[in-house]
Amino acid sequence: MFAAENGLKGDPRLQAISDAIRVVPHFPKQGIMFQDITTLLLDHKAFKHTIDIFVDRYRDMDISVIAGVEARGFMFGPSIALAIGAKFVPLRKPKKLPGEVISEAYELEYGTDCLEMHVGAVPPGERVIVIDDLVATGGTLSAAIRLLERVGAQVVECACVIGLPEVKGQRRLNGKPLYILVEPREIDGCC
Repeated sequence: MFAAENGLKGDPRLQAISDAIRVVPHFPKQGIMFQDITTLLLDHKAFKHTIDIFVDRYRDMDISVIAGVEARGFMFGPSIALAIGAKFVPLRKPKKLPGEVISEAYELEYGTDCLEMHVGAVPPGERVIVIDDLVATGGTLSAAIRLLERVGAQVVECACVIGLPEVKGQRRLNGKPLYILVEPREIDGCC
């Protein structure tokens, strides 16, 4: 669900967040309208709005873990975790974590990828929010859910800053709610 449909309709913070995201046409390939959150991170007010909205949502939900998807989930997850008194657990690409890991493979449009986390990072019964910057198909978030559920965690919700309006990935999120702040921006007269 979009934040504007869940009590934040007309909230000027959502417009500020959307306005702070730069759109880069045809990156990394022709036809893609890349949503660049680095400009959001440069705008301290819009970045704070982003964190504040997520914190307000999760503060009273008894969340014990914020799991951030590599790499852009790492930019939002630690701040949210600190503010609500939860721990942050990175979900990494293969061979990025030292020590024993548990892995979950998933399909991409052209091939496969994998998420890993440290064994023991999330004990059974922990209440988890999975965060990433953008959801398009839901494949990465679905892999994160499967990985966390394999160790006995309870995934409460997935959260993204940006989500496609049709959120086709919703069907692939294993029945877990999806909370999205803004829709992708377009460039007027482009493409």
